[in-house]
Amino acid sequence: MTPRRIHVGTSNTPVVIIDGFGGSLAQTRALADALKPYPPASNYYPGLRRVIAEEDAPAHDYVVRTLEAAAPFVGGGFDMDGFDLIEASFSIVTAPPSSLNPLQRAPHFDTTDPKQLAVLHYLSDTPGTGTAFFRQRSTGIERVSETNVAEFVAAARRESVGLSGYIQGSNAPFEQIGLVEALPDRLIIYPSCLLHSGIIPPDMPLSDDPRRGRLTANIFIRGH
Repeated sequence: MTPRRIHVGTSNTPVVIIDGFGGSLAQTRALADALKPYPPASNYYPGLRRVIAEEDAPAHDYVVRTLEAAAPFVGGGFDMDGFDLIEASFSIVTAPPSSLNPLQRAPHFDTTDPKQLAVLHYLSDTPGTGTAFFRQRSTGIERVSETNVAEFVAAARRESVGLSGYIQGSNAPFEQIGLVEALPDRLIIYPSCLLHSGIIPPDMPLSDDPRRGRLTANIFIRGH
C-alpha cells in the first residue's frame, strides 16, 4: 500500500488516498459479480447499487477486511479513535448523461454529519474517471452542515437548472477544489459532508456487468 493525504479547499478538508490497497482486484470483482443482478439505486446514484448484507458472506468478509486495513488511515487521517459501519455496497454507473435529473448533474453531499466518512474503493480500469470535490461559488460552501444546508439547497435549486450531463470540472455554479483519479485498486477516504461528484467522461462505455462496468465499493462509516 502507498498512502498519502491531501487537503482540499479553504476548509482544508483531508482526503486520504491509498494506492495498491487490496492487491486482489480480480477476486473482489468476482465477489461483486456473484451478487448480480443489481437493482437500480434507491438514492440519486446514477446507476445500479447492490447493498452488501451480513448474509452475503464472502462480500461482507471483503468489507470487514477492507475496514480493518483502512482503520489506521481513518485514525491517522481524521483523528478518530474508532468507527462503526453504516452501510456498504457495490455500485455501477449505468445512466447515460442525457438521462440525468438536475440533482445528478451537480455535486452532492451524503449527510450533514461531520463524523461520517465515505470509503470508496475503485475496482475497475476506467480511464478518465474519478472523484472530484467542489465549492458552491455563490455561498462558498464546501462542507454541508445542519447550519448551512438550507442555504446550499436553495442556491443549488436556483443555479443548477441549466446544467447538463455529468459535471466535468468547474462550471458557473461550482468550483472544483480537488480531484482524485480512479486508478484500479485505489481507495480513498473523505468526509461524506464534503461536496463531491463522480467524474464520468461523456464517451465512457456503460455496462451493467460488474466485470466490465465502472464498479466501485462504496462504504460509509461513522467515526468516534
